[in-house]
Amino acid sequence: MFAVVKIAGQQFRVQEGQSLYVPHLQSKSGDKVEFSEVLLVDNNGTLTTGADVKAVVKAEVVSDLVKGDTVIAFKMKRRKGFRKKHGHRTHYTKIKIESIA
Repeated sequence: MFAVVKIAGQQFRVQEGQSLYVPHLQSKSGDKVEFSEVLLVDNNGTLTTGADVKAVVKAEVVSDLVKGDTVIAFKMKRRKGFRKKHGHRTHYTKIKIESIA
């Protein structure tokens, strides 16, 4: 059984027991979270989509703040002495899917 759920504006395909990194959620480690915006559910070959979906995905926050890889934006104009270097690390939350009900 799997489901496609919308979390923080992004769609994820999830199964029970799966761990995944989602965009940062305002919650602490050990908190239980529910995602009610389920777009598709596959129950042993039976697909349910649209308004017919009545499922809720329950998950537990494993790690509340995980930093992604460094992304560097570097701009330079040759022979002009112009250089700009900006970088950032995207924040994620690691969750573990407990149930799809």
